[in-house]
Amino acid sequence: MLIDALRDDFVFGSKGVKFMPYTTYLVEKGASHSFVAEAKPPTVTMPRIKALMTGSLPGFIDVVRNLNSPALLEDNVITQAKAAGKRMIFYGDETWVKLFPQHFVEYDGTTSFFVSDYTEVDDNVTRHLDKVLKRGDWDVLILHYLGLDHIGHISGPSSPLIGHKLSEMDNILMKIHTSLLSEERENLSPNLLVLCGDHGMSETGSHGASSMEEVNTPLILISSAFERKPGDIRHPKHVQQTDLAATLAIGLGLPIPENSVGSLLFPSIEGRPVREQLRFLHLNAVQLSKLLQENVPSYKKEPGFEQFKMAERLHGNWIRLYLEENTSEVLFNLGTKVRRQYLDALRTLSLSLSRQVAQYDIYSMLVGTVMVLENPAHPNSRWSELDVVILLGTMGHVLSLGASSFIEEEHQTWYFLVNTLCLALCHEIYRNCFLGDDCEPWRCSHGERGFVNTAPALQDGSIGHDELEPHRASKSPTSLNTLRGWEKWMAMASPWVILTCCRLLRSLNQTGVQWAHRPDLGHWLTSSDHKAELSVLAALSLIMIFALVQRRCSLTSKVAMALGLLGVYCYRAAIGNVLFPWQRDSKDISKGLIEARFVHVFVLGILFTGTKDLLKSQVIAADFTIKTVGLWEIYSGLVLLAALLFRPHNLPVLVFSLLIQTIMTKFIWKPLRHDAAEITVMHYWFGQAFFYFQGNSNNIATVDISAGFVGLDTYVEVPAVFLTAFATFAGPVLWASHLVSFLSSETSSGSALSHACFCYALICSFPVSAYIILVTSLRYHLFIWSVFSPKLLYEGMHILITAAICVFFTAMDQANTKS
Repeated sequence: MLIDALRDDFVFGSKGVKFMPYTTYLVEKGASHSFVAEAKPPTVTMPRIKALMTGSLPGFIDVVRNLNSPALLEDNVITQAKAAGKRMIFYGDETWVKLFPQHFVEYDGTTSFFVSDYTEVDDNVTRHLDKVLKRGDWDVLILHYLGLDHIGHISGPSSPLIGHKLSEMDNILMKIHTSLLSEERENLSPNLLVLCGDHGMSETGSHGASSMEEVNTPLILISSAFERKPGDIRHPKHVQQTDLAATLAIGLGLPIPENSVGSLLFPSIEGRPVREQLRFLHLNAVQLSKLLQENVPSYKKEPGFEQFKMAERLHGNWIRLYLEENTSEVLFNLGTKVRRQYLDALRTLSLSLSRQVAQYDIYSMLVGTVMVLENPAHPNSRWSELDVVILLGTMGHVLSLGASSFIEEEHQTWYFLVNTLCLALCHEIYRNCFLGDDCEPWRCSHGERGFVNTAPALQDGSIGHDELEPHRASKSPTSLNTLRGWEKWMAMASPWVILTCCRLLRSLNQTGVQWAHRPDLGHWLTSSDHKAELSVLAALSLIMIFALVQRRCSLTSKVAMALGLLGVYCYRAAIGNVLFPWQRDSKDISKGLIEARFVHVFVLGILFTGTKDLLKSQVIAADFTIKTVGLWEIYSGLVLLAALLFRPHNLPVLVFSLLIQTIMTKFIWKPLRHDAAEITVMHYWFGQAFFYFQGNSNNIATVDISAGFVGLDTYVEVPAVFLTAFATFAGPVLWASHLVSFLSSETSSGSALSHACFCYALICSFPVSAYIILVTSLRYHLFIWSVFSPKLLYEGMHILITAAICVFFTAMDQANTKS
């Protein structure tokens, strides 16, 4: 019986005493052995099932495979049981059916990703129990309950729903156990009932990373064969989750899976005769030593192998004494020594094998990275102070990825970089305002690289291709002298306004590891006592979003945007996050399907309108305005989708993102005429910062899975995955989209946009490529799975998503240019 997301303290802590009395009785006084099983990251379902059944350590690629699990080809307990003729029945998470197709004589799978359902998903498992427990036509019954995990994703581990679900699970366990005891009275053969979790849940209700709450799960072996004497107190021992595969295999009389790194849970066999104990330990040690020989060339020098050989020699001596029917104290003492030697060898072998990973050709990877990233600068180019800041910041960020603490707290790096960038821009603006164009040589050359709006020139068909490039005339005004009055003062104040926005956003969501537990404004807003304040903030944020986005939209898109944002508030009110002015409480809570789908319709409508304008601009090649409006409408459609998926307390993140983009466009990028590369890097930096402003981190547990089911009444893989990915990477995606829209509105030449996309791809791939080298060289590091691998996964997803955005817009722009 596997209960998804069952934390160890849910059973062994105060919640277990209160809500799971029968299970607590079995743990404290019943015929059972209890363990705290450590699940190695990634703590998501498919890799954990794989670890439980194969005894091996899955890789982080299994986080992706978790979305659509392929058949498991690796040797495992289920396959061995089928080969031995065991009849197996399964009810629960359909991941098992995908991993082990055609292995069960009967099964009924339930969808694991529709997290809004925590009732029917378990009822569909329990409804089979009354009949199947009365039948005698099966050898193995597997149940996987998902409701507890879904409650965690929706409302966290402190929700009142957790207690009700634990009570439900306790009653089911009691039903199964009493049925098994009744059967044993008839056939006198002991059964084994295993209660376990695949992973735990963090304090926010998510999972995937390596916090204690996520990796520690209960593992309880219940059987009449484990009878305890009066006064026998058995405290839960700490073991590895991979140990279950070897234990089940030996208990069922099956071969241990060949890639298992787990060791036999000895308490399960300590009631057997010494000869059987040593035989079982020997089987496990032989399997681990063979695996060591296959993976380590110098296996003979490994401490675990030497301990195993010593145990074998002592075991041979014990067998000779046993065959001589020697029942003296010498035989007993030697047997105890052999057992201890085997257990030490198993522990050392298991630890050594767990550290082994694949070997990589680091030299070839390094050479390939250097060749790909080689991008020599133009020999006549001059570097501004801003260019130096960008270069040092990028290089410093890459180097910081070699330390686990910098990865866990990477948000601090990006907050520092955007603050430094703002100060550098402040220096540049003040220099322009007070010293003018003749201040420094670099200043003049910097201006010569800037953009000018070439839209008017398009009316003249005689303009050549070179004249459509970013403006390079040395005599054109390049300082802030083009701004007058309040605009000049706003330009001077803009870096400080941006710094203020960033500081406010930092207080909204605590993220990372060291300070994630500290209270923040987001926790205050989401508490039930401050729902009125959250409602006001959400309403004001949606109004601000409309004001900032609508200025360049067509009339149709403006109406659609207004109605869509109204629908966003109605959706959040329907599911109980916010209140309408006439509401005093949120008793009438629904799933908000109608409201969410209402917004989805307007999102699609705005995206369709923008795409139509882009296609129209290909026909009317001279109409530059249509293309820029089309790109902005596509961008505004993505903003509306983000507003729908963001939780209400995170809507200010979207507001400040739009506000900063507006300020930088009007008072920094246009007046100072930064080149495409500089503008691209600024967009990338702010996109990364806003990823963390959302409350994300390099911890997989911070992914908000519930965003993938906004508007869905059942699990549909493609839209669920898309919505989850978009909600997670909304910051980088919106800034990448704004980059394309801004450059397209400033120059009609596709070369500038192509150059920007190349720069974006380069700045994304450089840290990733360098990071692959670092991860490979640090593959034996203690935090390789809990810190380094999740970061690599995040970076890979970031590249895929933002690259898709840039490629789409660039392709549309290039098609228009050719027309």
